[in-house]
Amino acid sequence: MALPDRPLVVTVIVADRLVAPFGLGVCNEVFGYERTRLGLPRFDFGIAAEHPGVCRTDTGIGILVEHDLERVDRSDILLVTAWEDFDADPSPRLLDAVRRAHARGALLVSHCTGVFVLAAAGLLDGMRVTTHWKWTGELASRFPHLEVDPSVLYVDNGQIITGAGTAAGVDALLHLVRREWGANAANSLAREMVVPAHRDGGQAQFIDAPVAACEDDRLGAVLEWAQQHLAEEINVDLLARRALMSPRSFARRFKATTGTTPHAWLLGRRLDAAEALLEESDASVEEVARLVGFGTAAGLREQFARRRGVSPRAYRQTFRSGARSAPVQLDGHRGGAGGVGRDQALVEAQLGQPA
Repeated sequence: MALPDRPLVVTVIVADRLVAPFGLGVCNEVFGYERTRLGLPRFDFGIAAEHPGVCRTDTGIGILVEHDLERVDRSDILLVTAWEDFDADPSPRLLDAVRRAHARGALLVSHCTGVFVLAAAGLLDGMRVTTHWKWTGELASRFPHLEVDPSVLYVDNGQIITGAGTAAGVDALLHLVRREWGANAANSLAREMVVPAHRDGGQAQFIDAPVAACEDDRLGAVLEWAQQHLAEEINVDLLARRALMSPRSFARRFKATTGTTPHAWLLGRRLDAAEALLEESDASVEEVARLVGFGTAAGLREQFARRRGVSPRAYRQTFRSGARSAPVQLDGHRGGAGGVGRDQALVEAQLGQPA
């Protein structure tokens, strides 16, 4: 499928007279530059506030916001950055604009305490969501109908993605790019941003205990080896022996360091490799399954459907080079396998399972 024939309108909503600079910078880095050479569509990127003008950051630097909330009504993607004054309720005018965008089918993404705006608009009731771990208690107390997860980097609910604090904004937006325009586009963008290409949403926001540098180095070498030998049979006992640790100590150290289990980490790397091969090679599904360690095409199909909600063959047809996006209609609704209305949760399908 061809990329959209018009720029996608991407709008960042900032609080009146107060801007979170990191979240704004991440949004600008992902959507503010022309990167069609990476397989991304064209974006019409802008910032909107209820009262345009000079808004200050929390460090006192002024930023000129030119657009008012009218821009929200024509946005395909709406980003809500950290809501610094989240003790105060958003205005009815802002909440109405957010609700209209949601009703139109726009994709909504919150960063950090921006989730309070979406919750106040009544768009998150019954959903699993996240925010910065420091504010998860406040969020759960104020909005008891939400399922607040304090430990994950982001949660994908299809049309709405909620992200945790600070650097998790990078992870959430790269996940969005991967979901909508494919692994190749996301990996290329991550290289330009000089950040890791993919951290699963289920990884912990913080590490439970400090890790000694020598053990970090040892674990890193083991993970690098595993990524280079995905086609082989890999289990905890094998990884532990390479790390010169007992299986129990290795599993505990792995969880404390990465926030996930060896099984979940390995599954994620195999699925990442499968996505890349489906996009960039002509290998059959059976051959891809063998090369990345699933053994059989049936095993790959099962895990791929859980992560992507589509078959490997359908993924390849959607995200092959030059065909990475479903068409975008002029009313802002998106269709096809990569559409923002898809209800499949694309992260954490197997997180928490022992290896």
